[in-house]
Amino acid sequence: MRIIADLHIHSKYSRACSKELTLPNIDLWCQYKGINLVATSDFTHPQWLKHIKESLEPLDNGFFKLKDKVMVREPHHDIFFILGTEISCIYKQGDMCRRVHHNIYFPEIKNVEQFNQTLEKAGCNLKSDGRPIIGLSSIELAKIVFEINEKAIIVPAHAWTPWFSIFGSKSGFDSIEECFAEYADKIYAIETGLSSDPPMNWDWSYLDKVVLVSNSDAHSLPNLGREANVFDWEKPLYDEFYNTLKNRDKSKFKYTIEFYPEEGKYHVDGHAKCGISMEPSETKKNKGICPVCKKPLTVGVLNRVDELADRNNDGKDKVPYKSLVPLQEIIAESFNVGKSSKKVQEEYFNMIAKGASEFEILLDEELTKLKQITKPEIVEAIKRVRNGELHIEPGYDGVYGKVQIYKDDEERGAMQKSLI
Repeated sequence: MRIIADLHIHSKYSRACSKELTLPNIDLWCQYKGINLVATSDFTHPQWLKHIKESLEPLDNGFFKLKDKVMVREPHHDIFFILGTEISCIYKQGDMCRRVHHNIYFPEIKNVEQFNQTLEKAGCNLKSDGRPIIGLSSIELAKIVFEINEKAIIVPAHAWTPWFSIFGSKSGFDSIEECFAEYADKIYAIETGLSSDPPMNWDWSYLDKVVLVSNSDAHSLPNLGREANVFDWEKPLYDEFYNTLKNRDKSKFKYTIEFYPEEGKYHVDGHAKCGISMEPSETKKNKGICPVCKKPLTVGVLNRVDELADRNNDGKDKVPYKSLVPLQEIIAESFNVGKSSKKVQEEYFNMIAKGASEFEILLDEELTKLKQITKPEIVEAIKRVRNGELHIEPGYDGVYGKVQIYKDDEERGAMQKSLI
């Protein structure tokens, strides 16, 4: 059974997140997207945990499902929820202030309740944000998590982001052991984040010991599934999830779905205030200083990975990946309008209603079939994305990169001859 899983999202209680992020809406958009397994998110927040308890019912497999479900189409597919959240740890270790984010997963509500109670007793404020900031170290956090349930999972989130990650250039570590000490052998995976992709991570042999996962970190409903994981499980079970990561089981972990890393907002080095972006070689020539304001550049993911990389690996023995552009972005560029425009929204839902889920459209459907449900310029754009025929201006210092499928002066409407 193919399971497309997005294991890192947020709720309406997280800072800078859409108020539309409720569990019924998340379930609905997972149907649009073709996501089978999604994190509940933010289970440390009291109001959101109440919403989880009221809206979801536990299954006998360690997952949950929505009690009152609205079906998008027939045949429908089940959406399973896993108890998952993101924690921001800010603390001092090794004469540095560390800012590290971690994703945490439990199979039972009672685990979550015990975890929350333990954090509150330690003085953590869980009410202020769906992604709480706590003063505990990664080591202290791991001790709490694994004492509650030995099959809990901790995955360092967006592992390369400069400011808030395990390997980030601003406050990170150079190894999992340095971050987690005696709990390092219980860290089975890292999240590569939007600004890196598997090939970048393959070049550091140290990471052979862990699985590379990819998730959306969605702050709004349309961003669900912009990165995801594709598993092949006999049945959807928490134990399957646990064992797939623990055993690095490539027979069950089929591939990841990737944002183009250049589109991530910390891919290369730069200084947003000055509009300066640089490849690592340029940064080195400038000694890490912005040529405009003479302040230090924000060192991006590409540079930080290069710093630790020790080989060139072709990935033959790795979990594969597929790079995609979200369907709304494809439609927007095909129409040469903004992705939030009414025209894009109408065509997106038209394609979902006439065709299949977004992932089925992007990954599975034949181009000849897509021609029957949408306009030729959109089919041509999907074809180009599948073939990797893109121009991307890389992101830097919090500025998202720009993906370009069509040339600026290219006529979108005359695409019929190029299609199958």
